[in-house]
Amino acid sequence: MQPQVLISEVGPRDGLQSVQAVMPTPDKLRWLDALHAAGLREIEVGSFVPAKLLPQMADVAEVVRHALTLPGLTVMALVPNLRGAEEALRAGVHKLTIPVSASEAHSLANVRKTPEQMVDEVRRIVALRNELAPQVQVEAGVSTAFGCTLQGEVQEDDVVWLAGAVAEAGCDDVGLSDTTGMANPAQVRRLFTRVRSAIGAKTGAAHMHNTRGLGLANCLAAYDVGVRTFDASLGGLGGCPYAPGASGNVVTEDLVFMFEAMGVATGIDLGRLIEARAPLKAGLPGEPVYGMTPEAGLPKGFRPTTA
Repeated sequence: MQPQVLISEVGPRDGLQSVQAVMPTPDKLRWLDALHAAGLREIEVGSFVPAKLLPQMADVAEVVRHALTLPGLTVMALVPNLRGAEEALRAGVHKLTIPVSASEAHSLANVRKTPEQMVDEVRRIVALRNELAPQVQVEAGVSTAFGCTLQGEVQEDDVVWLAGAVAEAGCDDVGLSDTTGMANPAQVRRLFTRVRSAIGAKTGAAHMHNTRGLGLANCLAAYDVGVRTFDASLGGLGGCPYAPGASGNVVTEDLVFMFEAMGVATGIDLGRLIEARAPLKAGLPGEPVYGMTPEAGLPKGFRPTTA
């Protein structure tokens, strides 16, 4: 069965940049192999940022080279600015993702630019993409779309404006990120519906955090209003180093189980996905990993959509 939703694995970027330890490169490559073997076909493999800021990403070019050898995989990398985008494009990535924060306080802390300045940066990145590698997709992730630990409430009008601005600047799709884990399902439905009314088919992924236990509920709310791409992190690794208290991406294993149990095909082998926790644990010994499905196991008689 063809996948009905795309699960985009962000652990190798969002997860690893949020822990103190640095996973050795050989362990990263084994982890990528295991994720690919489980059926994941879009992986955010790292971010192109200065190694002095995020030493966890110092080997990103090598990781990209390896990821490009995995058949059928969309290799994605986060780029916060034009310099990072140029490095990523020259490394050969298939997709760029750019963080643009709807919260001015978070934007200044994260990328040292206001949201308006980031729209200009997006425009420059798109122009560079058009020049160097027009086949590469550009995605903007509107972070702190549902609230901010630094600023507090984020106005929905600001989110809709920013989504429209980066879409107009040339992004191929625009997702909404619950960077600080403050979203609730009613808010998710409402905001994705408003954004879709503003930018139509460019409406992209839901990137939810499980900080307050609502990650899966928020993903389901997004699914209910037409979202079909979901970011998740194996073992629930992740957060944001510039948003205090923003712990916990949605656990990939639990998200895949939810959809498969609903009869929504993900194209992912749950057994192999759970096995992919082994190289993660080996590369980050002692780092806590999360997930209800791996702990409980699959229910007796469980039949995935591919069965």
